[in-house]
Amino acid sequence: MGLFSFFNRKNNNGNGMTTAETTLPKILPEIPEQLFIEKSNAAPDNNSSVKETPANENGIHLLFQFLEKNHEAKGYDDALVNPDTVHLEQNIEALKNDLERTIKKIKIFYQDFIREIDFHINSRSRSGMVDTVEELAVKKETAGSHIAQILEIENAAKENKGVAQGVIISYTRGFRNGLAAISHHSIMKKNF
Repeated sequence: MGLFSFFNRKNNNGNGMTTAETTLPKILPEIPEQLFIEKSNAAPDNNSSVKETPANENGIHLLFQFLEKNHEAKGYDDALVNPDTVHLEQNIEALKNDLERTIKKIKIFYQDFIREIDFHINSRSRSGMVDTVEELAVKKETAGSHIAQILEIENAAKENKGVAQGVIISYTRGFRNGLAAISHHSIMKKNF
């Protein structure tokens, strides 16, 4: 029991404080916010979703991130700035160009990736590393299936069909909602 009483005993130094309290500094050092709170490095940019993509996302993930982005808010804001249908058509064309550029980036990524895989397959084959070569072949096959899906999405987008059409629908819906908001605001201000 003597061992436990040692921990429970307070050693007062005359002013009511324990020895441990007197040895601690009175002012605690400031702890930087960055240690506990993770902040986003990328500022939101409504013009392109590609900029918001983390650096470790490549290939088909980059394309799906672009396709899954909701462009409705951008369409709404654009309508408030310039409620002209020519503006709508130009912005839709810009979104199609962004999609095409994203697909080209991804195709280049996969071409380079497959070239690198081929090098490793040849090199590891010469070294007799059968298991490694088989793993690399599976990676190459996966990359090939991703390329096939990307080409399918690209062809559908050229015909204004498929999953890529969601980007255009989302933006157009937002633009029309912006036009409706302008009309609603203009009518509500009028006194009859």
